[in-house]
Amino acid sequence: MRENFDLFGTVSAPSHLPAYTAGFLPRLTGIDSLPPHPLPIAEMADLFGVTHRTLHFYEEKNLLVPERTGTMRVYDTACVMRMMVINTCREIGMPLAAIQDLMDRLAQSRSQTEADELFRDCLAAHRRQLVAELSLITRKITQIRTIMTSEEENMPTTSTTEPPARLSEIEKRCLGLMTEGYKGGSLALALGICSGELQKLEDAIMTKLDAANRYQAAAKAILSGMLPN
Repeated sequence: MRENFDLFGTVSAPSHLPAYTAGFLPRLTGIDSLPPHPLPIAEMADLFGVTHRTLHFYEEKNLLVPERTGTMRVYDTACVMRMMVINTCREIGMPLAAIQDLMDRLAQSRSQTEADELFRDCLAAHRRQLVAELSLITRKITQIRTIMTSEEENMPTTSTTEPPARLSEIEKRCLGLMTEGYKGGSLALALGICSGELQKLEDAIMTKLDAANRYQAAAKAILSGMLPN
């Protein structure tokens, strides 16, 4: 089951664990307890909700260095703790290069306090980047809205002095049935006319309402008040 990792909790590495590298890692929570034994890749992938390929990729980038039992990869507690940091960073969209830089700097940290501060600084920098990106996206959306509004204002409109189209009673009835879902043979039968007469009737309605199809004609008739909504 995939876990959500909250930042800066109370879980930290037991003092007897072998060091993965020099330095410290920020304190994180999200796993009830650290695994008591090394995990095979399948369990490691399940623990963090990632694929095997993702773990291989982190290994290629030297972010994780699992031990080997024959040809099998196994991940000790130090790997799990590093993966907690990496996975947290990936879930908030931090670029891989920034994660690599963070892990390199954490490897040089000389105390838990320094590691926590490095992580907070990294999160703050990523937040500033996200805010800048959001500002840029908002500005682009505003520009698109302005362009679309300008185009709509420049579109030719029908003169308001032009009298509305006058529909006959059978044309109104035909449109009303269209809005109820009638079409083709069922519409002709409901109107008591043949299919040829129905085609002429629909053509006349679309011409009067300057509509491209029967659905647009029905919508225009409703908007203009010719039919009840």
